[in-house]
Amino acid sequence: MSCQPGGEDPPHHSREPVLDEFRFDINRRRFLQCFSAGGLALMPGALAAVAGDADLITQEMLEAAQSIAGISFTPQEQERILARLNGSAGPLPGFDVLREADLGDLPPAMVFNPVVPGTSIPTERRPFRRQLREVSLPATDRELAYLPVTHLSRMVETRQVKPSELTELYLDRLRRFDPVLFCVVELTEEIARRQARQADDEIAAGIYRGPLHGIPWAIKDLFAIRGTRTTWGMSPYRDRVIDQDSTVYERLTDAGAILVAKVSTGALATTARWFGGRTRSPWNTERDAAGSSAGSGAAMAAGLAAFTIGTDTGGSIIGPSTRNGVTGIRPSFGRVSRHGGMVLSWTQDTVGPICRSSEDCALVLDVIQGPDGRDNSVMDLPFNFDATTDVSRLRVGYLRSSFEGEIPESPGDPEAAEVERATRANNRQALEVIRSLGIEPVPFDLPDVSIAGIDLIRFVETAAFFEDATRRGDLTLVEEGPERSVRPIEIRSAWFTPAVAYIQANRYRMRAMQQMTEAMSGLDLFVGSRLPLTNRLGNPVVALPSGFFRDWPTSLHLTGRLFADAEILELAHAFQRATDHHLKHPPEF
Repeated sequence: MSCQPGGEDPPHHSREPVLDEFRFDINRRRFLQCFSAGGLALMPGALAAVAGDADLITQEMLEAAQSIAGISFTPQEQERILARLNGSAGPLPGFDVLREADLGDLPPAMVFNPVVPGTSIPTERRPFRRQLREVSLPATDRELAYLPVTHLSRMVETRQVKPSELTELYLDRLRRFDPVLFCVVELTEEIARRQARQADDEIAAGIYRGPLHGIPWAIKDLFAIRGTRTTWGMSPYRDRVIDQDSTVYERLTDAGAILVAKVSTGALATTARWFGGRTRSPWNTERDAAGSSAGSGAAMAAGLAAFTIGTDTGGSIIGPSTRNGVTGIRPSFGRVSRHGGMVLSWTQDTVGPICRSSEDCALVLDVIQGPDGRDNSVMDLPFNFDATTDVSRLRVGYLRSSFEGEIPESPGDPEAAEVERATRANNRQALEVIRSLGIEPVPFDLPDVSIAGIDLIRFVETAAFFEDATRRGDLTLVEEGPERSVRPIEIRSAWFTPAVAYIQANRYRMRAMQQMTEAMSGLDLFVGSRLPLTNRLGNPVVALPSGFFRDWPTSLHLTGRLFADAEILELAHAFQRATDHHLKHPPEF
């Protein structure tokens, strides 16, 4: 049975909001039949939005909506509710206003603060300290391409290599290896060559902006940059150009970095699949590069840029860093502006670097972090990274569940348990390296928190950001197109979340934040991670290579208390000075 006026389903490219068509033309009984046939009941808010100023909301509708909202009212209470919903003081006029408003990319007036009331965050500012080193030009271009920013920047500064030479090297590698990895959305050759010429001229004139001056980089295709396509991995947007520059691009450009490419994101920031294909890992091209910062992880591992930028909501920096054997940091929530980027969750999204080393991550994070006057979630807090510090001062725990207990078999992926066993074995060795640095990690357990109670927040915020795309039918094109994204059904389902549940989920998150703060009260960081929880609470996490399972990299995760970004990078740097896992590269690239 069709639920559309006239009995015909609209074409997927229809630009008219389907819910508005319901509102004006459908009668109440047919409305209920349509949703009952699909096993759906409308929540009060969505129900009011549909009813609009046509038919009145009936008791039948209200009773159907109660089931999905998980609440029951008496007949007398329902009568008063109906009078309110159908009256001039009810929510219907407000729904009309919101539907007609052009909200663009405006964030909500509510701003998430991950800091628990009563908790103090250090505010003392100390100089950023790099580890200075003497470097010389390697024998081959491949070796040059894989050098960390710490080395490349010294070569640029001492004029052993020109920014334009590095730029052409990386552009050539991007062209050569993209047909295998499917990681490039757009080569930004015109921008790159213009910026490289400027860097050449400035450095020749004795003007040196800092360690990112003349360094080529790539950015995840969620960020707007004038003159480039911003597709979000979605086929309906494959040719879209947004006339705006994101904050992260502006800051890296001001630092003299050279943009060479926009790299792939899984459609709607999920998985590694986008309209151009499935982004693959250079360690094993039969496997994907993990999502959703798949292009950032793959490009980094294959030596296609000196550093990349990714985003993370539920693991999209840490996952690709782990899968591709590179170093990446998901910064604390409130550390880096998201202005000019796609939104999955205004209260959970973060922006961070994926690099060759932890010191590289610190160099990039130092440039992109801090308030910009556009993203109100960003706090003005110090980032006191010191590559020369004595890390024995750090209070470190280790997450018992990352090192102990049974590893369940996975019927759908028989190799998963083997990988986990190898990861644990490598991480136990990593723990010994940390002990050799003068640290004695103590056992640590995370609070028992149900992620489902918090995830409602992200689902609703994603649905709000993509309301226009949902009404236009863009999500159907993404669902049925080459990207085959599963995100659209998640977005549609979120429309049926009661507003009360969204607020309660935020209160539940506050309790989890309190529990996490208490659990970490004696620690600066812990070894191991539980991304589903820490990502939702705003904690910083760094992933760094810890060894191999066969020819597949494994990863060590360090998780910090809020805004301990510098501390986790300092320990990661000390670990990488004592090991060489991060210096291994895929042999075929």
